[in-house]
Amino acid sequence: MAKTIFLDVDGTLVDYHNRVPESAIEAITQARANGHRIFLVTGRSKSESYDELMTIGFDGYIGGNGSYVEADGEELFHQTLSLEEATSIIDWLKNRGLEYYVEANTGLFASENFAERGKPVMMEYIGRKGQEIPAHFEVTDAMPDLLLDRADEGYRDDVNKISFILDSYADFEAAREHFSAYKVGTWGGHGETALFGDMALPNIDKAVAIDKLINLLGIAQADTMAFGDAKVDIPMLEYSAVGIAMGNGGPEIKAMADYITSPVDEDGLYQAFQHFGLLD
Repeated sequence: MAKTIFLDVDGTLVDYHNRVPESAIEAITQARANGHRIFLVTGRSKSESYDELMTIGFDGYIGGNGSYVEADGEELFHQTLSLEEATSIIDWLKNRGLEYYVEANTGLFASENFAERGKPVMMEYIGRKGQEIPAHFEVTDAMPDLLLDRADEGYRDDVNKISFILDSYADFEAAREHFSAYKVGTWGGHGETALFGDMALPNIDKAVAIDKLINLLGIAQADTMAFGDAKVDIPMLEYSAVGIAMGNGGPEIKAMADYITSPVDEDGLYQAFQHFGLLD
């Protein structure tokens, strides 16, 4: 029976240096040749879907943690912040002195000092994942398409979400209180160790997007599988018939997963695809 597979990107398909293991490419290519469908499901907006990633070959893409859904190159759903909403968030971040980047399918628009302030934060993020930090590291090494000189273009009406650097956990708490009608989260760490906050429309997550997609395409939920490594991936693992956590994943997702595979950089995807007979 053909399966529909939903893959998180960072920490699942790619390691923390934006590298895709050759074994993962081999597994995806063979599984699709065997009739299985594979969709990316990620917090990344479409502008972060770099060519070297998309040329692997997928059946569709869910971005912005569920705000955007496409299948076979056709947009099925896209819900974004309005210009008024984006402006309100950006102005609040500026007034609080927080650096940010606006995530849209058309680009990643960074605040004026994001490159400088974000460098040590991204280095900390990579280090926490147990990865070696490259010599002469810059923010654009981790985010190649980040637009550093076009901050004013962040005021737009096609924003999936806005991420911002946390100078302290109090910044997240203040954002959550001020923007209580929105979805305000953190990433890059657990609880008060989080490095980033983000804001988006409410009632959007990876599971909601998968539900929309499979209903539009007539896919049975019983034939779905999901792979992830982080807390934000838990809803889609819970929703799918089979949920697989990566060996490099956090304790929360490992505790609820149906199966735990090896880490992303130790052929984790290939081993799980093989375990579940997707390569036969």
